Amino acid sequence: MASSSLLVSLVAGAAAGTSTDVVFFPIDTLKTRLQAAGGFFANGGYHGVYRGLGSAVVASAPSASLFFITYDSLKTYTRPFFRKYIKSNDELADMVTHMFSSSFGEIAACSVRVPAEVIKQRTQTHQSDTSWQTLSKLLKNENGEGIRRNLYRGWSTTIMREIPFTCIQFPLYEFLKKKWAFAESRDQVAPWQGAFCGSFAGGIAAAATTPLDVIKTRIMLSHKSVPIAQLARRIYVEEGAKVFFSGIGPRTMWISAGGAIFLGMYETVHSLLS
Repeated sequence: MASSSLLVSLVAGAAAGTSTDVVFFPIDTLKTRLQAAGGFFANGGYHGVYRGLGSAVVASAPSASLFFITYDSLKTYTRPFFRKYIKSNDELADMVTHMFSSSFGEIAACSVRVPAEVIKQRTQTHQSDTSWQTLSKLLKNENGEGIRRNLYRGWSTTIMREIPFTCIQFPLYEFLKKKWAFAESRDQVAPWQGAFCGSFAGGIAAAATTPLDVIKTRIMLSHKSVPIAQLARRIYVEEGAKVFFSGIGPRTMWISAGGAIFLGMYETVHSLLS
């Protein structure tokens, strides 16, 4: 992939990530508080919905850029490989390409996203007043687990959430764009059409992966590390199965509307720079 294409992906991804996080941050706060132990009002209710915005803004541009650089690069390099070995069906080969590329894109983005999520969610639930105070507490290592484990708490759960999410969202997003462009006898869709496809695909992926998002939130908010299976079992016994779908409304709305801005902004900036 040419350096100019990498630069386009970097800038487009940064613009997409930052704009989405700033616009829809209050909805994300409500979702986090719905999923946190103790319930919505015990964790702040409708007050201070912009708590933790600083960490989200700082991390949104680099994490989104990392995702799209990885995604666009792997998509370019691996499509010929998958088409070579899946000769009978180009659409299946493209779907596998998008799943593979987006999965590695999410893993790359999580290197920045996970520490920011930990700081953001703890600030959203009033464990401290600002993102800086939350970071300072984590760096003090009060629980004795180490700074790396504190900052990257929930890493594996986040990956477990992001890979199925992106394996639903991006193949569906690319499929819808391709079909829409074909129906209009064009090479590619307009940015607004890409935004609509991203919104639809994101909403479906968000709803399907809500239980994994609940577990991820609980792990990030816990004072000490806890095994995923043990936490899931405890939540089920103490709070019932319905709690795994806490925040499904705000999460689906946030990612569906956010997907329209995120992928719409990406398509717009990408088309302008290309």
